[in-house]
Amino acid sequence: MQTVSPLAALAEIKGAYADAERRQHEGLRMARELGLEAEVSARLSGLGRLALLAGDWDRARELHERARRIAVEQGYKYGEIHSGMGLALGARRSGDLDAAEAQLLRLRDAYADVSSDAGDHLLRAELGFVAELRGDAEAAAAYHEESLEIARTLAEPRALALSLEGLAGAAALAGTTAGASAAAVLLGAAAGARAGAGAPLPRAERGDVDRITGAARAVLGETAFSEGYARGGAMAPEEAVQEARTVGALGVRAH
Repeated sequence: MQTVSPLAALAEIKGAYADAERRQHEGLRMARELGLEAEVSARLSGLGRLALLAGDWDRARELHERARRIAVEQGYKYGEIHSGMGLALGARRSGDLDAAEAQLLRLRDAYADVSSDAGDHLLRAELGFVAELRGDAEAAAAYHEESLEIARTLAEPRALALSLEGLAGAAALAGTTAGASAAAVLLGAAAGARAGAGAPLPRAERGDVDRITGAARAVLGETAFSEGYARGGAMAPEEAVQEARTVGALGVRAH
């Protein structure tokens, strides 16, 4: 059973969702047979995440709520965090920004004593995307800068890429050539980081990147966007961030 979580996560990263779901169901069966309720909560959250990736918002919410109830009953704080994050992810992706923000802030404030760097990184990134979707470029940039600082400590290419994608969204909100150019470079650098880790972004997780790409391309046109994207792909993540700062595309306020 201990192999279920890492193998399911690896399948999810590769976009092999049927394999990930099979492993989660197998883990759920074993957890129930062994009477390990905390593990049941974890596997329900895993299945909720897969429902979320399939765009089945109601199913995702139901699974995460069940996982959260069991985690609370078991005093399993990490399970409460995982299920709560799943509820926040589902709320944002289904368009309920207020519910997503409320859930994220509750997680930030209620579980600071047991939070992990990886969890803190995702939480800041999600708050940044909420701000971006509301059109608040400064708040979005500030949250994504915070996520970038955490990503540096993680030294994990996919975490760095997520922060760069978020910063690209903040830059693109300006609607200017400079902002769109910075967004193209940041998106290219993010894609390069993911490709270098052998984990390009699966189609089901491209919603944010596709939205930000569309905004930047609308300002620049296809040729200029492609040139900026290719240039970013040849850069290290920090180089792309520095270039965006140099052109003033990431004005931020403190949080």
